[in-house]
Amino acid sequence: MGSVRKASAWLGLVEDSDERYYDDEYAEGAETGDAWVTDPRVRVASESAVEQGRRIATVSPDSFRDARGIGELFRDGVPVIVNLTSMEPSDAKRVVDFAAGLTFGLRGSIERVATRVFLLSPSDTQVVSGEAASRSTQDGFFNQS
Repeated sequence: MGSVRKASAWLGLVEDSDERYYDDEYAEGAETGDAWVTDPRVRVASESAVEQGRRIATVSPDSFRDARGIGELFRDGVPVIVNLTSMEPSDAKRVVDFAAGLTFGLRGSIERVATRVFLLSPSDTQVVSGEAASRSTQDGFFNQS
């Protein structure tokens, strides 16, 4: 089929006589109406992450007013990465004070990840630092010395 004929068929100006693009199973499924049925074993990543508690929120507040959103996420048991790089220093300090009180009150932990970036972890979340991870691989399989 030539390119002009293909373009005409795509535009609907002529009938597409080239049926090689369709297989029989697809055509039968389209007729019965169940062509879009999803396999029940397939799960959306965000749904399985919520079920297993593997969701992490990243928040970049603009002002202290955004602290409430941080608190609500943390109260729901979601670890929160707070990026304060775009805030004024005085407001950033207030958010850090709020986050410290929040983590203390809910028995979580707060860790500085980078300059003006903090990780708030609920009490049931284990955070492995880079030092602990490097110690575990020094004596393990990856030791090439």
